[in-house]
Amino acid sequence: MGSESKYNQRGVSASKEDVYSAIASLGKGIFPNAFCKVYPDYFVNDPEYCTMVHADGAGSKSSLAYLYWKETGDLSVWNGIARDAIVMNTDDLICAGATGPFLFSSIINRNKHLIPAEVLSEIISGTVEFMQEMKEYGIEINYMGGETADLGDVVKTITVDSTITCRMPRDHVVTNNIQPDDIIIGLASFGKADYEKKYNSGIASNGLTAARHDVLHHEYFSKYPETFDANTEEDLIYSGSKKVTDAFEEGSLNIGKLLLSPTRTYLPVMKIILEKFYDCIHGLIHCSGGGQKKVLHYVDRMHVIKNNFFQTPPVFKLIQQESGTAWKEMFGVFNMGHRLEIYTEKKNAAAISYIADSFGIEARIIGKCIAADEKKLTIESEFGTFEY
Repeated sequence: MGSESKYNQRGVSASKEDVYSAIASLGKGIFPNAFCKVYPDYFVNDPEYCTMVHADGAGSKSSLAYLYWKETGDLSVWNGIARDAIVMNTDDLICAGATGPFLFSSIINRNKHLIPAEVLSEIISGTVEFMQEMKEYGIEINYMGGETADLGDVVKTITVDSTITCRMPRDHVVTNNIQPDDIIIGLASFGKADYEKKYNSGIASNGLTAARHDVLHHEYFSKYPETFDANTEEDLIYSGSKKVTDAFEEGSLNIGKLLLSPTRTYLPVMKIILEKFYDCIHGLIHCSGGGQKKVLHYVDRMHVIKNNFFQTPPVFKLIQQESGTAWKEMFGVFNMGHRLEIYTEKKNAAAISYIADSFGIEARIIGKCIAADEKKLTIESEFGTFEY
């Protein structure tokens, strides 16, 4: 069974074709090819400014956090979920050129019978802690409250989502006008950035439905029926060999913490890069939903070639080994080692990489763009060459 078929049978989709179909008739904003929808400045009606509103969250990673917490009693995993819910918003907005100030509102829906007050407290304290950390790097995120609802009839465990708003000059928007001969600089999603407390596996908050079911042991099927859709075939639920407390041989994290690594934010490093190079950056792509294929939504008549990837982080090798997923599909679901791509002229590469390195984030030229009759992506990896 192919991974796309597994995804669909688990009730999710890496390519989000239903979502793109549903929003096809909506207006695309004042910069139609920007990574986020950009609106006029409705607050002040200043023609030189614009506004952006973005909504996202931790997704099914919260279900994995629930399982891990129930198995270990470790409340700290909810701190990471709080960060995921923020970063999946801010790092999309980065790709439109925004670095704040931001207005943040949280949306937490829980099953009160299963999620006690101390979990909510950990999520909220994790949210405040992250904002304080970002303030040290000159990034302002203002907590505007939000909604916390008890919806046991709707939510099996908990969902942790948020909405972030910002206002910025129109001439600083990155419009994703990717050019022939642009090079692609990838910023690593794994390792330990200077502003992170521990090793980050790089998994972020995409593909977690596949990751947890393909990696984790089937004993969780009977122990935690609240963590999956009962309409899914049993052989697709927790079909791996690992328990969350199993040691992982290539690092200090156990399997659960490896999969729960908080989504790395690129806010501190991108704040500086955008201040210095905003007029030289032709495109910014957050390799989130759709993994390494994400860029295909933002190019036309372009052949994007990615041929110099980072060495594949252990977490993705683990998922592939446990699932047997074809490597071509792995690149179409996960970020595979770099989650942010900068499209620019080659002359800017050394300076941009130097800024990233100064934050403890490895950066490298991972590919290039060539004019073509149609859009196309080629990935040349240690596991083969794949065309999309």
